[in-house]
Amino acid sequence: MCGIVGIVGKQSVAPLLVDALKRLEYRGYDSAGVATLENGVLNRRRAQGKLVNLEKKLIAEPLNGFVGIGHTRWATHGVPNVENAHPHFSDNVAIVHNGIIENFRALREELEKKGYVFTSQTDTEVVAHLVASYLKEGLEPIKAAQKTFQRLEGAYALAILFKDADDMIIGARNGPPLAIGHGEGENYLGSDAIALAPFTNKITYLEDGDWCIIKKDNVEIFDFDGNPQERIAQTSASSSFLVDKGNHRHFMLKEIYEQPEVMSHTLSHYLDFGTCESHIGNDLPFDFAKIDRMAISACGTAYYAGLIAKYWFEKYARLPVDIDVASEFRYREMPLPKNGFALFISQSGETADTLASLRYCKEGGMHIGAVVNVVESTIARESDVIFRTLAGPEIGVASTKAFTCQLSVLASLAIAAGKARGVLSDEDEKRLVRELTEAPRYANAALKLEKDLEKIAHDVAKVRHILYLGRDTNFPLAMEGALKLKEISYIHAEGYPAGELKHGPIALIDEDMPVVVIAPHDSIFEKTVSNMQEVAARGGRIILITDEKGASLNSVDTEHMIVMPNMPDILTPLIYALPIQLLAYHTAVIMGTDVDQPRNLAKSVTVE
Repeated sequence: MCGIVGIVGKQSVAPLLVDALKRLEYRGYDSAGVATLENGVLNRRRAQGKLVNLEKKLIAEPLNGFVGIGHTRWATHGVPNVENAHPHFSDNVAIVHNGIIENFRALREELEKKGYVFTSQTDTEVVAHLVASYLKEGLEPIKAAQKTFQRLEGAYALAILFKDADDMIIGARNGPPLAIGHGEGENYLGSDAIALAPFTNKITYLEDGDWCIIKKDNVEIFDFDGNPQERIAQTSASSSFLVDKGNHRHFMLKEIYEQPEVMSHTLSHYLDFGTCESHIGNDLPFDFAKIDRMAISACGTAYYAGLIAKYWFEKYARLPVDIDVASEFRYREMPLPKNGFALFISQSGETADTLASLRYCKEGGMHIGAVVNVVESTIARESDVIFRTLAGPEIGVASTKAFTCQLSVLASLAIAAGKARGVLSDEDEKRLVRELTEAPRYANAALKLEKDLEKIAHDVAKVRHILYLGRDTNFPLAMEGALKLKEISYIHAEGYPAGELKHGPIALIDEDMPVVVIAPHDSIFEKTVSNMQEVAARGGRIILITDEKGASLNSVDTEHMIVMPNMPDILTPLIYALPIQLLAYHTAVIMGTDVDQPRNLAKSVTVE
């Protein structure tokens, strides 16, 4: 989940590397570093912690040079400190790396026998010494790099700088994404197009098993056997500016407030607001009417979006859905239906476990769809059909607007499937689409409750454990609420189906245990009220999120109540996501945690 960047240019590259790393810091912020080559001398600056610490070091100790590499780290091998920070050096070589070298222990033992001394705990340093060992044997840099790639096992993206090659960077991809940026008289390498957006919008994406030679005037791409490869350069849709927080204190809050707009953009991409019909259907590479079974797989928040979609597809399209977290799906050898559709959900489109699950289904002959926010991503490129979320760049590590945009796509897709399968009539389709078009208005109404949620957050910030309950689509939403809180406030939280309360979690209930209940008035509202009564009878502190009708019918004493507008059932997961996001946000702010970059987390998980 680290971010890497490289530049072969015509001006001093250190400031440009730092600028690119700012756009990659969502991938990791345990440490950062840059290395440049000037007059045949490799120099580097590294700093523990966030990128601002590296910036300060570069002000005090500037680096020159027209070629360089940079890195922002999410720690895997070794604690976050300067010694483990990239770039790593060995003799005449500097390397930055994203991924995991699985055979690093065997390689390390081999290199230690040859006299190489390791100064870090990382697997990356093995790569640097291995390249250096081949240079010492007499191989020139390109051959040394190629031979190294052939020895490595695992997932990696690499950028290598050589002391004796002042106009060249070598890159390699085996798993994690890597992109080449094409400029005029300079070329670039980066973990994604966003990092390269200030320099160029002409991008070539390396495929798995590719490595490249980047010079300021040309780029060459090969496979690991040395065979030349042709990869198409394309114009990237990534924004060329560095996203800022505007008038908001944190990116997360800004992104919460962007949801009415981005939901509107996403819904209007798939639904005709005028005729109240779905755009989805005729251009699909398969027919929903002929699909026997559907599989959904994702990780984290995207998995909870998939769980909600399961309810929708089974209710509105009568289409059976199997769903797994991708880290389990990829290994459990699921039997694949001959006429099935597999849908994968990922904000970045680079999530390693989700990508591996996709490839498993593709090999099994299933139709492949992807709900992604980055159309140039690997998951998007390897899918039969892309369902893009129009969330725009999401900088906060805890997903907010990407989640509701995923739900917007999935609701639209479920309606299209229901219409194609004859489950929904023309009038059903129009009604559901009409209801979805109201999502931005209801989202704006939910945002007006922020002050009330901030008051509740003062009480939540005092506890160490909290329970979230919900039924139907509000059960996955309860798990998402618990995830948001634990991600950014570090309070232990669990989400449960309300009906399972008496099968274990009720043992936790006492006067110190807040219970957030997500319960709009629906066909099972009274069932949820019964569960709240069980909590109240044991002294539990209830925080009820309901609607106007639910508030008027509730008979249970609550410590706090958030009253949402009455709304159609299909909208509740999209709109009730906002108050649970705001509750988590304000709790974290009160506790003084780093909201946008919580400890131990990274935005994009590109390794197992």
